[in-house]
Amino acid sequence: MICREDGGILDDLIVYRLADTEYMVVANASNAQVVLDALTERAAGFDAEVRDDRDAYALLAVQGPESPGILKSLTDADLDGLKYYAGLPGTVAGVPALIARTGYTGEDGFELFVKPEHAVGLWQALTEAGEAAGLVPCGLSCRDTLRLEAGMPLYGHELTTSLTPFDAGLGRVVKFEKEGDFVGRAALAEAAERAAAEPPRVLVGLIAEGRRVPRAGYPVVAGGEVIGEVTSGAPSPTLGKPIAMAYVDAAHAAPGTPGVGVDIRGSHEPYEVVALPFYKRQK
Repeated sequence: MICREDGGILDDLIVYRLADTEYMVVANASNAQVVLDALTERAAGFDAEVRDDRDAYALLAVQGPESPGILKSLTDADLDGLKYYAGLPGTVAGVPALIARTGYTGEDGFELFVKPEHAVGLWQALTEAGEAAGLVPCGLSCRDTLRLEAGMPLYGHELTTSLTPFDAGLGRVVKFEKEGDFVGRAALAEAAERAAAEPPRVLVGLIAEGRRVPRAGYPVVAGGEVIGEVTSGAPSPTLGKPIAMAYVDAAHAAPGTPGVGVDIRGSHEPYEVVALPFYKRQK
């Protein structure tokens, strides 16, 4: 998490350590300039350089249970030794790449950072290597459905500047025991105390009893009162029903809580409260 001084979440990042004093920060695309500006401002007065490398990389992702086998056919990098959320330099289909075991699909997978001029050739090599395994191109809407089924928060939906990590149920990522200061420390300490004294709304899963699909911003209701708000919603191909994530009052957050519904254009549709995630991959 990169937070503002008031504790609000600016973005959720992945940071790769490339060398002793070199790091690559991967922001959400829609927040890239905001993150660049924030890091540039925070680097002032330090012996550090912040460089905008967005034009220096193309990013291809290979995701799914078959992804290790597909990638192994194109690289001699040690994929078995590569842990989740770690990266290593290597060569894929003859192309220099940073190979990272990351993704936002709820499945095993890899993200490959390469020079833009190598992207098309690598895409073609991956397509050919994965044909027998059923590899197909996937767009952002498919990725969004997968991360929703896996209960993974998305910036602009479950994470915003109006929420602190403690509001989002992610207080575990804030490390107060670390030496030195960091932006938002004081505000986050207060947020931690508030959360301990009075739990904020809880992020839960909702499964539709009917066929109507909830969308972000729809009110969650119980007993004629608004008790929360949908943050993400979509049909779930895996469950065969519409699903949603929503922040709801703690009193209505327990799985199986009766009488919970979503207000869809004036009609209160019944939903079952469930624990996240909706789907967990086989390890």
